[in-house]
Amino acid sequence: MRTRRAALTAIAGAASLALTLSACGQSGEGGSEQETGSAKGGTIGIAMPTKSSERWIADGNNVVKDLKSKGYETKLVFGEDDPENQVSQIENLITQGVKALIVAAIDNKSLNGVLQQAKEANIPVIAYDRLILGTENVDYYASFDNEKVGELQASYIVDKLGLKDGKGPFNIELFAGSNDDNNTKYFFNGAMSVLQPYIDSKKLVVKSGQTKLTQVTTLRWDGATAQRRMDDILTGSYKSGRVDAVLSPYDGISIGILSALKSDGYGSGSKKLPVLTGQDAELASVKSIIAGQQTMTVYKDTRELAKVASNMVDASLNGKKPEINDDKTYDNGSKVIPAYLLKPVSVDKTNYKEILVDGGYYTEGDLK
Repeated sequence: MRTRRAALTAIAGAASLALTLSACGQSGEGGSEQETGSAKGGTIGIAMPTKSSERWIADGNNVVKDLKSKGYETKLVFGEDDPENQVSQIENLITQGVKALIVAAIDNKSLNGVLQQAKEANIPVIAYDRLILGTENVDYYASFDNEKVGELQASYIVDKLGLKDGKGPFNIELFAGSNDDNNTKYFFNGAMSVLQPYIDSKKLVVKSGQTKLTQVTTLRWDGATAQRRMDDILTGSYKSGRVDAVLSPYDGISIGILSALKSDGYGSGSKKLPVLTGQDAELASVKSIIAGQQTMTVYKDTRELAKVASNMVDASLNGKKPEINDDKTYDNGSKVIPAYLLKPVSVDKTNYKEILVDGGYYTEGDLK
């Protein structure tokens, strides 16, 4: 779901957490395609958005690991945030005769033609975390409860500011994800379902005036883009007053926002950093939370998401119906895609050890 250029970390299963990305052979060195596994169940194509995000490298590793345990070979490719490149990669996977495709789309509307090729080759397609739009040729969707992610972020802001206790008004600025990622609207709508009543009652004030989704998106989830926008907001709207909270949908964006805030003097002297949300529990952001800078993140265990996707593939290729828990929410414009949604978890300084360390996602050493 989301790009950033921060320190890489391996996010593997609890028993193999210490395994580094390079040891997995998925660090992206020397090419964009990696092949692993045995030949028992055929070869599965896995198309991830980019190697510039630790999250997507980890997802790729985890999917490969789980499919390998089921007896499949894998071909893992990274599109480097270039939609045309991803289309070409998927075409090559189809030509190479993969039995199924797991696709985390870069651009959710660019894959219609190539997925028609997959359909004609009788290749099932699993949309991974990002729903692919405008085509009937998507069989299943593996993701998290995306509206819940936004609700968790917004509810955290409400609680930290004491809005339910009648405190306020406070100044808030809003950021959203990439406009070509279908998840963006779910994250934003979930958050605004919580925040809008406080904006309407003037307990929350958006001094920039930028409240519409079209005004607050961040192309490719890029932290540098978010940093520039935050710089502009601070220069244009905060010659007086201070930012009390920032809704950020993703850790990479949060790091960019944090850089802009620090450059404006936040975090030094009496100018406290605002409440700042995030998503994905990326290593740099967890360290930032521990250091008292970013305030929270929404943790999504990609090890479990990889299992869901690989189970969908395995069931589809063996004449079984994959397990789903949502058959109503995710209409891609051509049909409702059967989905399995995992639950996200709010993480901050008070519970990161219990959730992330005790859960085997990171070690104490990773966080030092």
